[in-house]
Amino acid sequence: MLCRNGIAALAIACLALMAQFLMPTARASAEERTTMLIEAATDGDLEAVKRLIDQGITLETRDAARRTPLLIATRNDHLEVAAALIAAGADVNAKDNIRDTPFLYAGAEGRNAVLRLILASGRANLADTNRYGGTALIPAAHHGHPETVRMLLETAIDIDHVNRLGWTALMEAVILGDGGPVYREIVGDLVRAGARDIADNDGVTALEHARRLGYAEIERLIAAGRG
Repeated sequence: MLCRNGIAALAIACLALMAQFLMPTARASAEERTTMLIEAATDGDLEAVKRLIDQGITLETRDAARRTPLLIATRNDHLEVAAALIAAGADVNAKDNIRDTPFLYAGAEGRNAVLRLILASGRANLADTNRYGGTALIPAAHHGHPETVRMLLETAIDIDHVNRLGWTALMEAVILGDGGPVYREIVGDLVRAGARDIADNDGVTALEHARRLGYAEIERLIAAGRG
């Protein structure tokens, strides 16, 4: 009898121990669970993220840099985690302490799979601007992401938006690019989409910058667009 009782007690203890590992979030405080969500998004732990979403944890918790779990997942290119958060209603326009948002960051850094999900949600603020006063299209052109540029051009984003430096997406593709095939592709797409050759704050156009830099093919593309 004592042996059987001892075995039963051991079994109960084992089950309790397993529960500690299998259901840690069930007993965690709200503050602890928000920290868990940040950590899960950082690590790309999809199962943990889903479990915390199911428990109704706030999706807009912030880390020390005021990044939400969705922005963290976007920065780390954790597509499945980002998809789960977007589907759960996470704010795609939530700004961190340097004015990045999941939408703006995905556009600027060519996180195209995440960007596609954000655009499909219909919640992206296309007019939102980064710390330089630019829309998502401008850094996408600057950083040399032609597919991202094309994705954004399929939306109602302002193709001729001018940032605080006085530059449009077309201007940045010229003066911050290298004149190579990637930037020729971007300039061509912008021009064909109707981008205007707006002069910068010094009155110099993208065409004139291309000529000065010796980017003959880009100069030709812009000139053809003017015609």
